[in-house]
Amino acid sequence: MSSEAPTIVVVKDEGELVAKLASVIEEAANKSIEEEEIFKIGLSGGSLIKFLEKGLPDIKTDWSKWRFFFCDERIVPEESSDSTYGAYKTALIGKVPITEDQFISVNTDLTAEAAAKDYIQKLAVFFSPDCLPKFHMLLLGVGPDGHTCSLFPNHNLLEETTVWVAPITNSPKPPPARITLTFPVLNNAECCVFAMAGAGKADMVKRILADKENLPAGRVQPEGTCLWILDEAAGAYLKK
Repeated sequence: MSSEAPTIVVVKDEGELVAKLASVIEEAANKSIEEEEIFKIGLSGGSLIKFLEKGLPDIKTDWSKWRFFFCDERIVPEESSDSTYGAYKTALIGKVPITEDQFISVNTDLTAEAAAKDYIQKLAVFFSPDCLPKFHMLLLGVGPDGHTCSLFPNHNLLEETTVWVAPITNSPKPPPARITLTFPVLNNAECCVFAMAGAGKADMVKRILADKENLPAGRVQPEGTCLWILDEAAGAYLKK
């Protein structure tokens, strides 16, 4: 786990945030493709979907080399409004030149426990099964309680140290059944990025970045870099 403080970038508004996020992703993608012929990026739900729908079409890259993974997923049908994969498929297919095959999706026909085991097997195709997956980039969000992925405050999954992907069946936020990447995987990433906009995020941003509260999102301290991109409203309570 890194002891370095996260990098915080504050931009004027949501439009500038979308552009900055796209620029950061483009640079990471093209570097990874040049070095490894593939870009492995993990997606989260929430407002990130909208940011990427707006920003990714402007990226110049070899889209065929991208593979999209999920930092967490709800165990619901793909057609459900709660499905992260379903939301990204709707937001990105046709907007950028990618295919459904490039999404490494979760089998939500299974129970949470079986889906977690199945997703580990899917990850093992792209990462060495003998060591922790090292994603090129993970895009993360923060909930109003400080959760990230499906890692919630005071939940026993926060202490998971060995399993790559864990099931959760008692999520305090519905729907209750989900799977999530665990902290060992999050903190092994080359880069973790939080992108947050709006005054409604400002208090939680302060609690994590300024007050250093022991909340799940604050425990994302990757071996590589951790970048927070905020608009002025979300970063309003941080000291200049």
